[in-house]
Amino acid sequence: MRDGAEARSGHDETRQDDETRQDHEKDRDSDPDVDANDEEPETGPLRRCVVTRARLPKENMFRFAVSPDRALIPDLAGKLPGRGIWLSASGDVIEGGGAKGRDMVRAIARAARGTVLVPPDLPLVLETALVRRISDFLGFARRAGQAIAGFEKARDWMRTHPTGLVLQASDGSEAERSRFRSAVRDTVPVLLPLTGADMGRVFRHENVVHVVVAPGKLADSLIIEAGRLAGLRRKSDEAAPPASTARRTRPMAGPRQTIPPEPPDGAMHDEASLHGTVQSRMARTGSPHAADQTEVSHGATGRETAGINDATGTNG
Repeated sequence: MRDGAEARSGHDETRQDDETRQDHEKDRDSDPDVDANDEEPETGPLRRCVVTRARLPKENMFRFAVSPDRALIPDLAGKLPGRGIWLSASGDVIEGGGAKGRDMVRAIARAARGTVLVPPDLPLVLETALVRRISDFLGFARRAGQAIAGFEKARDWMRTHPTGLVLQASDGSEAERSRFRSAVRDTVPVLLPLTGADMGRVFRHENVVHVVVAPGKLADSLIIEAGRLAGLRRKSDEAAPPASTARRTRPMAGPRQTIPPEPPDGAMHDEASLHGTVQSRMARTGSPHAADQTEVSHGATGRETAGINDATGTNG
């Protein structure tokens, strides 16, 4: 009799456990703050933003890792160990304070399943890191012989070499920038992520306004990082660039897309426009780093070539 009572008791406990688990699952399904897709693996070209829940290309997002002391660490290169936390590269998502900032912190804590120390100046931290990363890529391109600076030198170089990208100083004279752009094909992206002083440090000059970059992995990486920086600096309530400053793309056979230049007031381009070139290249080649025509020149040393491969996530 005692054995039968114990069996019935064990059966009742199992049934209660099943009911409790089902109740938890119902609560999870009805809770808008919990999503079963939080556990989706980090594979494929898309990632889910923990704030907006949108699935976007990795090139349009920021990856973060959580340190052992529960601090949020930006992982721009996407190489830190552990499960990543992804945020859209948008000023509307990444906030340093206010209601949106609190929403972002809560979303990060849910994804990390615990409290996370988020820097209060996260937008500035990311912007500083992106400027340094863009400068590093531009430095690689200069040392590899793939980047030429200066109004006349760059224009002369474009006449005899393929051009993958044009960089102009965000604080340069709009009249001078426009005069330089008159010699740039409509199919070549023109970006303004750095100031003249930033580019001057790369080329060891006091100020640089115009830079031409050859097609290839470094140009692709510059486009990706400039797109992230543009998205971080732009908010949806900001005015769009004036129509008079927009470059138009003539019909062409290839998928490359012209990126509108920065408006005169210094605001950055819309991130969707900046990412168009990257997405077109991914659709054509399956990789945002696929080289078009020019690889690292023979002027780069073995150490520099290894650094370029590591920075762009390739094996040479």
